[in-house]
Amino acid sequence: MSSSTSFSSPDTLANRTNVFDNGSYPTALLRIKAESHFNNTKTIPPPKPLLIGTPSCLKGGEFPVLLMLHGYVLYNDFYSQLIHHVASHGFVVIAPQLYSVAGPDSRDEIEATAAVINWLSEGLKDVLPSNVQPNLHKLALSGHSRGGKVAFALALNKITASPLKISALIGIDPVDGMGKGNQTPPPVLTYVPQSFDLNGMPVLVIGSGFGEIKKNPLFPPCAPKGVNHENFFEECQSPAWYFLVKDYGHLDVLDDDTKGVRGITTYCLCKNGKCREPMRKFVGGVIVAFLDAYIQGDDTKLNSIRDHDETVPVVFDKVDVRNF
Repeated sequence: MSSSTSFSSPDTLANRTNVFDNGSYPTALLRIKAESHFNNTKTIPPPKPLLIGTPSCLKGGEFPVLLMLHGYVLYNDFYSQLIHHVASHGFVVIAPQLYSVAGPDSRDEIEATAAVINWLSEGLKDVLPSNVQPNLHKLALSGHSRGGKVAFALALNKITASPLKISALIGIDPVDGMGKGNQTPPPVLTYVPQSFDLNGMPVLVIGSGFGEIKKNPLFPPCAPKGVNHENFFEECQSPAWYFLVKDYGHLDVLDDDTKGVRGITTYCLCKNGKCREPMRKFVGGVIVAFLDAYIQGDDTKLNSIRDHDETVPVVFDKVDVRNF
């Protein structure tokens, strides 16, 4: 196993109740190499490189698992602050690097995600701290941008099915192509209201208000109208939650400092908000509240966000709940 570890600041030890702040667990980030670079034969290697955020407290415990899929040609490292946030509230967060370069077809990503999920039951416990136990009966799947499309595709059994039961599904500004009539294969959206048959799986869709606005005349919007969050939520059956965030962009969920050429382009291709922190904190917090509601059985925080009883770091354009 190859890993590097970084710990959150001591103030995360404080017992915080606001889901938009860091939680009460100190956290560590583990970098796990893929099978082709694995030399330790005692541990089953993952099929793809992984970035794992895990609670790192001495007491340990059993924690639900969230799989988080990156956006188109982005690196999983770009989500490290979001991963830390969610992990600090008592979740094991796993972000695979599905590819380095990719074309329009996402079939390989769907199959790679299924392979990573299959590995979880075989190898995850061996790469986590010995006192951290993953609860794979509480497994959630999330994805950002094209990763959101891949998450929905796998949950809908397109191309292949998940080897483990998925308990909740989250789309972070999901995108299904360049525009209506120009979906990337395999298409996920059907344009039939409430057509996603997820067998009662709860869904959270988060949208960005600036996502469908062009920043550069040479490039299309990052979340074009007709294939974005609005369409994904329209096709979700109950229970489904939808938050459209005002004045923030498609890539504002990423780290403040995204390094390298690709990191620089994340500030150039999409219309962004004034800074990323409020949007990233909101996304982390609402993910925690949603998972607490539908995996942990406590809907207090999620309902408070809906009812504007919680101090929220962003302003909404729209909130919608399909829960009947």
